Amino acid sequence: MVFNSLDYVVFFLLVGTLHFASPHRMRTGLLLVASYVFYMWWNAAYALLILASTAVDYLVGHRMPAADRAGRRRLLLVSVATNLGLLFTFKYWNFAAESGERLLAWLGTEGELPHLDVLLPVGISFYTFQTLSYTIDLYRSRLEPERNPARFALYVAFFPQLVAGPIERAVHLIPQLHRRHEVDWARIGSGLQLALWGLFKKVVIADRLGLYVDAVYGNVEHHGATTFLLATYAFAFQIYCDFSGYSDIAIGSARVLGFDLMKNFERPYFATSITSFWRRWHISLSTWLRDYLYIPLGGNRHGTLATYRNLLLTMLLGGLWHGASFAFVAWGALHGVLLALSRATLGQRDRIYRALGVPDRLRDGLRILVTFHLVCAGWVFFRAESIRDALHIFASFAGPLDRPFVDGSVFAHALPAVVLLLAVQVFQERQGSVREHVERLPVPLRWVGWYALLAGIALLGVDGGSQFIYFQF
Repeated sequence: MVFNSLDYVVFFLLVGTLHFASPHRMRTGLLLVASYVFYMWWNAAYALLILASTAVDYLVGHRMPAADRAGRRRLLLVSVATNLGLLFTFKYWNFAAESGERLLAWLGTEGELPHLDVLLPVGISFYTFQTLSYTIDLYRSRLEPERNPARFALYVAFFPQLVAGPIERAVHLIPQLHRRHEVDWARIGSGLQLALWGLFKKVVIADRLGLYVDAVYGNVEHHGATTFLLATYAFAFQIYCDFSGYSDIAIGSARVLGFDLMKNFERPYFATSITSFWRRWHISLSTWLRDYLYIPLGGNRHGTLATYRNLLLTMLLGGLWHGASFAFVAWGALHGVLLALSRATLGQRDRIYRALGVPDRLRDGLRILVTFHLVCAGWVFFRAESIRDALHIFASFAGPLDRPFVDGSVFAHALPAVVLLLAVQVFQERQGSVREHVERLPVPLRWVGWYALLAGIALLGVDGGSQFIYFQF
């Protein structure tokens, strides 16, 4: 089931009611059953994959403290091999087979490698990284193992963030699973408001803009530079509102139940550099890649060239994490190069701005504008159906601007919502939390605002409960 569906509303009302009506000792089991029901709504058979991953990592965690150094390494290897083996089999096997066939053809040898006729299990990349972080942190002696198997299984499968994050850490989520959660109406109201804002971003902005983006990127031979520019800008807001909307609903749903999930977005299009962008975009993934890949590779500890190599390798694997295609590899590689260039040129750029006497506000505005367009260049690879399509779009950008294809109904509905989104985010950048200011308003005025948002969802939102983009990862 998807968050933007009546099924989820009924499911969440039922789970929330039972959660607070049940004794504390029964709540872990209740939420675990609810989480598996939520996941099995797509494909019941793939729940076996979560069970397998959970069982292996629970046993690894159970044995890790008593093992010697060599034994701990073997246990970690079992966890990594199991989780990445499942991920590779279901997500990357066919990609590897197709790439191998192309390599054989290039070498002049015809060969057909075996392919698997399987669907990509929803959320496998997310819960794989989540459970891997548990065993790696255990290996590093950064936490104690969770002895209760049901509680550990709930950590892996907690339904609000199961299929598209945020990718939680055991040190943050597992202690919350031990606590007694009482009914807190202020917290419930805050969670519902955040979920409502996330739903607005999803169905009014992301799904509306998606209609236009699909029409353009699905027909690249029939459009020119101006249309591709509009579609790329539209996709930038589509993917942000789609994914951050999911995160808002996930965090809001968890908050209603008494749990705090980590923030996943911090207004990324206000970033003043690519480095800043990755501190604001998909924070749970970027920090995971930093802590479990970039730093173990050496981080910035072994000189400039090694640092750039580590950035490039981290982002290449980050791109591949998103999808089994060379377009995602190219997207990751581009961001790796941009991160290295950003780091290498920061001092020179600062000196140029000072030499020209550019005021700080104008300097930051220019940096935001440049960073946004560099990110949009990456989105071309991310959204294009293939490398060939992406290169065709970039080639079109070099041509003359032409009369664009415009879907009036899409932009008439989505643009006012985008303006509202940007206004809210400008306020947040300058004044901090919107919620704190909203709470100071008279109660009737607050309710009018939330009812207006609900009316906007009902009147302007796209029907049909379309899936979130990151479900495919």
